[in-house]
Amino acid sequence: MIETVTLLTFIPAALLLNLTPGADMMFCFGQGLRSGAKPALAASAGISAGSFVHVLLAGLGLGAVVSTIPWVFDVIRWVGVAYLLYLAWDAFRNGNLPIENDVKPTRMAFRDGMVVNLTNPKVILFVLAFIPQFVDPASGSILVQFLIFGMIIALGGFVVNGLVGVFAGGAGKVLVSNPRASRIMGWVTGGIFTALAVRLAIMERT
Repeated sequence: MIETVTLLTFIPAALLLNLTPGADMMFCFGQGLRSGAKPALAASAGISAGSFVHVLLAGLGLGAVVSTIPWVFDVIRWVGVAYLLYLAWDAFRNGNLPIENDVKPTRMAFRDGMVVNLTNPKVILFVLAFIPQFVDPASGSILVQFLIFGMIIALGGFVVNGLVGVFAGGAGKVLVSNPRASRIMGWVTGGIFTALAVRLAIMERT
């Protein structure tokens, strides 16, 4: 099992990382503006699920493939760029969706959040750089330790990103009744997704 002192060191470090503004937080903010609080929470849950998959892959050793084979990194990255641009185009074209919080937008938001996270190869590289600092082979299964640390990161990210999305959803709900404001929010959301795509496109492997 993981020693208590290790957990007490890891949890604050993970929380600080969760609070650092980044692509996941901006995605949830854009999702909240566009579709409301529930889809934003679903997007945050999807992002956390994606990050946990990254942790699982890293724990199994598959993350080393991404870090050592350039074309694997690039394929994943460009799939992510294409998906973000698709989301941006949809936001530009359709503007803000009605704030109805029905099942379909919520389910789609979870899918979008998970896909966006899984197609960001920097996440698994970060996992490979961060979590091993706290893993102790003498404490038991390395994979189990990876999964425990990954769960902590995923839960913290869900709360932080979800709160950001809920805040944005509240603002969107106030403005959505105004057609002009709704259209502007669609362009803002599209701009956020486009900026995230550009950021992913120009990132370097190291």
